[in-house]
Amino acid sequence: MRRAKISIIGAGNVGATCAQWAAQKELGDIVIVDIPDKVGVAQGKMLDLACCGPIERFDCNILGTSDYKDIAGSDVVVITAGIPRKPGMSRDDLIETNVKIVKSVSENIREYAPDSIVIVVSNPLDAMVYTAWKATGFPASRIMGQAGALDCARFRTFLAWEIGCSIEDVSALLLGGHGDDMVPLPRCTSVHGIPVTDLLDEATINACVERAKKGGGEVVKLMGTSAWYAPASGAVQMVEAIVKDKKRIIPSAAYLDGQFGHKGLFVGVPAMLGSGGVEKVVEFKLTDSEQKLFDESASHVEELVGVVTKMFPELA
Repeated sequence: MRRAKISIIGAGNVGATCAQWAAQKELGDIVIVDIPDKVGVAQGKMLDLACCGPIERFDCNILGTSDYKDIAGSDVVVITAGIPRKPGMSRDDLIETNVKIVKSVSENIREYAPDSIVIVVSNPLDAMVYTAWKATGFPASRIMGQAGALDCARFRTFLAWEIGCSIEDVSALLLGGHGDDMVPLPRCTSVHGIPVTDLLDEATINACVERAKKGGGEVVKLMGTSAWYAPASGAVQMVEAIVKDKKRIIPSAAYLDGQFGHKGLFVGVPAMLGSGGVEKVVEFKLTDSEQKLFDESASHVEELVGVVTKMFPELA
């Protein structure tokens, strides 16, 4: 049976940790690509990871390289390349540099892995997913962004800490753009089926919501750079759903074609992920207040895309 092939662009903290999670789960063979100046880092990290195999009991081929030809035949490509967010820097501040990087990476994916499904992790996330879509020319179903998996994981973690229960029993949902204007949905959040509103008071739930919204900034403030364990874990959760054709419903930045009242944008929504990529956007009725928040979040995504197309008219 053919093993899946997973390529990761960027050998920084997020990319290397994606490789680690994917190897531990034995999801397939792994290639990690970085620029020629950093190829030694990519090769060294992957050599180090490969030597974990006998201990952690995973068996796959692992390669670090700077040659995009090595991604040929990839089932999934994860884009983590780009500069990280620094203290005091908004995601919007990242846009010009990271659009150039993601555009170049996407053009190489189009050339060397034209049948792959692409997961974007680079920030500003919503704008980078749009950039990858335009630069690859792939169908929208084969382009998605990792944001909701991470945001939901943070929200679930903070709720579990407050309740004092296992995080495995907390189920939650968030919509909208990745950042301070994401839209958590407490009414769609439960603990083993019990509404979270029956277990925590409104103030505590709202505090968890706010902490989830600012989770990335909290990590940046503490460490001086962006998070990597949880973003990589969220990306690999999506990779696993795709390579195993699990049909998992994972909040993802997916293309909207009229769902939730929006069209032509990649925004965080519940998405069914399988071997075809985003196989379905799972739409449900929002309350008036939720729809208003979602509209505001989508409006910010639209503004970011507008910045991208103004800077780079060829992506319009």
